[in-house]
Amino acid sequence: MIMSDLQTISEIKKCPVQYVLAINDTLNVISGKWKLPILASILYGNHRYKDIQANIDKITPRMLSKELKELELNGVIIRNVYDSTPVRIEYKMTESGKNILSVLDAMVDWGVSHRKSTL
Repeated sequence: MIMSDLQTISEIKKCPVQYVLAINDTLNVISGKWKLPILASILYGNHRYKDIQANIDKITPRMLSKELKELELNGVIIRNVYDSTPVRIEYKMTESGKNILSVLDAMVDWGVSHRKSTL
């Protein structure tokens, strides 16, 4: 059975192979130290390169450029270039990218809960 044949999350959960495949697909898109902070920054209003960089402590310009390109290739963000002087470039979430908000919220909830339980 291939991924496109599956209709619902409940069907995916019935097949451990498909469940792990779906998790791996997600991790391939959002893995790494910087992708989730970049996505969170864009989701909460920082659409220009300099704003994203200023919002994320210690990310280098080279790394930010690399990660933005990967997120664009994976269809999570869109890069819009505006014909102005100087040229303005903004990053926005795709519809698929906007769906990551629930994942980020769940991660924040878990992180806060985990921190409280371990401190």
